[in-house]
Amino acid sequence: MREERAILVCRNIPNLKTSDSNCGLNDTSSDHEKPLWKTTCLTYATNNRLADGATANGNLCNFACLSVAEKRKEFDPTPAQLLKHPLALAAYVPKEAALFGAGAIAGAAAKTFTAPLERIKLLMQTHGVRVGQQSAKKAIGFIEAITLIGKEEGIRGYWKGNLPQVIRVIPYSAVQLFAYETYKKLFRGVDGELSVIGRLAAGACAGMTSTFITYPLDVLRLRMAVEPGYRAMSEVALTMLREEGFASFYYGLGPSLLGIAPYIAVNFCVFDLMKKSLPEKYQKRTETSLLTAVVSASLATITCYPLDTVRRQMQMKGSPYNTVLDAFPGIVARDGIIGLYRGFLPNALKTLPSSSIRLTTFDIVKRLIATSEKEFQRIVEENRRKHSENGSN
Repeated sequence: MREERAILVCRNIPNLKTSDSNCGLNDTSSDHEKPLWKTTCLTYATNNRLADGATANGNLCNFACLSVAEKRKEFDPTPAQLLKHPLALAAYVPKEAALFGAGAIAGAAAKTFTAPLERIKLLMQTHGVRVGQQSAKKAIGFIEAITLIGKEEGIRGYWKGNLPQVIRVIPYSAVQLFAYETYKKLFRGVDGELSVIGRLAAGACAGMTSTFITYPLDVLRLRMAVEPGYRAMSEVALTMLREEGFASFYYGLGPSLLGIAPYIAVNFCVFDLMKKSLPEKYQKRTETSLLTAVVSASLATITCYPLDTVRRQMQMKGSPYNTVLDAFPGIVARDGIIGLYRGFLPNALKTLPSSSIRLTTFDIVKRLIATSEKEFQRIVEENRRKHSENGSN
């Protein structure tokens, strides 16, 4: 988890004559808005006397004496020190791997815990367009969906389709959280600060990136959850390839990207801003992360849920909707405005704990990463100080 930092060391060279000369760093660009590391070069100004007695002035540019040495590890913690301070051991884990593992575990646990509510929500969203079922012409309610699943499939039916969702959430959480941190660095201003617009843009890009990569698994999960007769993910995938082609794995991708971009943007942005606005003594508390995650998830869900309903109905085999512009008026005409919010209650009950678990876990892991880095550096500095003291003695 330690970031590799380049270190520039200036040393005196014995017996080097520097009279009548000047060595320094010069900005070679007239565009002062560009960063110095792109425009600065090392120059050596000379003042030489020619054979006829005249003086020649000039700059010798773009030269340097650079030596690269392998980073010394003699000050790294010893095995005994790592046993005494095990938190420092985490500093050896790459940051990406640590975030990936934390996101995978948190996402899998959250999805498994909320799987019954997800199944109920999907059934309520898609019941009106399920193919080949004459009884599915009218919408069903929350209690009716619970009863229907239990009657037709038993207890296990509430977790039907959960395995592909768990498999999907492992890369999804890792990519999304890692991408968000990456995009935040990309959208920082010249002063190094991240504006509200920058946070929203980072969240939107992170959501779209993770959705595009894992979208086929989301389609497979939906097919297993709402279409009868399928027992394995491989069976669903082969049937889709044979009957509908590869493009079927990306049905509804457009509204998915449109739905996830504002959802993640609002969710992550509100979470970050609320945490940042609190007094510092409250920012590192777990209960603060939970509360802010619940608030941010609630606002994001209310804002973006209609697009999720459109996406789900477009993903269904035999769906009458080809575009988002077809789906919105079609759903409103059939079920009214309330049709866009079918399944909102179970989705809200699922989203709040799921989002809270995921964001809180990620926040805790980031604090552990920072703590482990500080512990590691503390041991390194202690070893370096002892080495210097022994050398002076």
